[in-house]
Amino acid sequence: MKKPKFIGDYVKLSGELQHLPSRVRIFDTTLRDGEQTPGVSLTTEQKVMIARQLDKLGVDTIEAGMPIVSPGEKQAVEKIAKTGLNAEICALARCVKEDIDAALDCDVDAIHVFIATSDIHLKHKLKLTREQALEQAVRFVEYAKKHGVVVEFSAEDATRSDVEYLKKVYRATVEAGADRVNVPDTVGVITPRGMYHLVRQIKEVIDVPVSVHCHNDLGLAVANSLAGVEAGAEQVHVTVNGLGERAGNAALEEVVMGLRIFYGLKPKVRTELLVETSDLVERLTGVTVSPNKAIVGDNAFAHESGIHVHGVLEFPGTYEPLSPELVGHHRRVVLGKHAGARSVRSQLEEMGIRPTSKQLKLITQKVKELGDKGKKVTDADLRAIAEHVIGALPPEQKTVELKEITVTTGSTITPTASVRLSIKGEERVGSATGVGPVDAAIGAIRNVMKEISGLRLKEYHLDAITGGSDALAEVTVKLEDERGNLYIAKGVREDVVIASVEAMINGINRYFARRK
Repeated sequence: MKKPKFIGDYVKLSGELQHLPSRVRIFDTTLRDGEQTPGVSLTTEQKVMIARQLDKLGVDTIEAGMPIVSPGEKQAVEKIAKTGLNAEICALARCVKEDIDAALDCDVDAIHVFIATSDIHLKHKLKLTREQALEQAVRFVEYAKKHGVVVEFSAEDATRSDVEYLKKVYRATVEAGADRVNVPDTVGVITPRGMYHLVRQIKEVIDVPVSVHCHNDLGLAVANSLAGVEAGAEQVHVTVNGLGERAGNAALEEVVMGLRIFYGLKPKVRTELLVETSDLVERLTGVTVSPNKAIVGDNAFAHESGIHVHGVLEFPGTYEPLSPELVGHHRRVVLGKHAGARSVRSQLEEMGIRPTSKQLKLITQKVKELGDKGKKVTDADLRAIAEHVIGALPPEQKTVELKEITVTTGSTITPTASVRLSIKGEERVGSATGVGPVDAAIGAIRNVMKEISGLRLKEYHLDAITGGSDALAEVTVKLEDERGNLYIAKGVREDVVIASVEAMINGINRYFARRK
């Protein structure tokens, strides 16, 4: 018996997946059901751009839209159909002659015909009996099929329909010429186990491929889709980023990778283009992808915890179920309060910075301090912190140490600063006023230290490392002594005044070190 590698292998080996198909088609409905996301409306040019990307991605069918909806929608479907893509181009139509005629006018390869079969829809929406709905389904499947297109039939709200009636409708539409039948969980109310048993019952009475179309109202769209495949469904309806009505549809990227990881099924989708496709759809629809979105989210392969980073750096499989490169993503180590020295060192080495053990400990400590304050530490922040720590004098060479500083300022208050310094172990206290808080702080240092009366502040430069009100402030000062010697020093803090004082103190220490 073959040794299992993943949990899915245990299921396979136990014989529970005997109905698994050899191949699964990917039917993408981003341009139809995905565009029905509240607030989303794509132009013809945008829909063509997405269609081209989906074709490049390798989906089997692109549902381009519902032509009867509007002249613009019909124009978009027609243009996509004439673009010369490899994918099957499909249009959606109700069991209404005008809908099917509009779809046929677009010269599509396939028409997706649907009618509701649940009693709740028949009674409250369509005002039809079961017999009338069945008659319409058969009549318009036959009508579409006689025009030489591929016909896929959907029983809308299938998961809330009477199962015996549902099987009767599917049998009749297949006899009328339907090439595929689709099982929609229109309002996302079935469970994976329920979907499995429903698809099994349908598979037992028809001999054409079965498709599933799942909505995410209760967060089960992908799970229900995969359950349908376990039961033998040969096609899954999906949308990029899980777009769609209400809570959306089964996400293309999650379904495709689920099929690969759990069952070893490889749709002809080029998985390395999943993130690229997701980004395009995000830009054109304006619907932002959540950072923790599976597969394509910014944090899908991001690690912060020191324990996790340690494991991933040793062997990626410890905390990554699949390689980020497989989906066009990249691994990211995020620094914050959970960061460990190993993750900090790894990030620094990527920047070409190699601190000593003592320096690394201090850098990690400063990273954690920022994280404790709720700040995300960027690469630019880390570089500034590291350069500041590495460039600082060792403790034994420092003459001056800042013990305390207090600054008061306001629209009706003259900026005033008080400092407490330790100079060769001797504590001194002083204060000063200035034109601003930084000027007052530097003035207070000068008042305390007459030894630096000949040291001139030649240049002062402030950088907000990453922008934003919570950005790290990096202050660079250039001090000049009586002989023209220059002392360049930095200070890096969240507070501009503290960063300025730190830079000044570092410059003064360099001055004293040189004099020694």
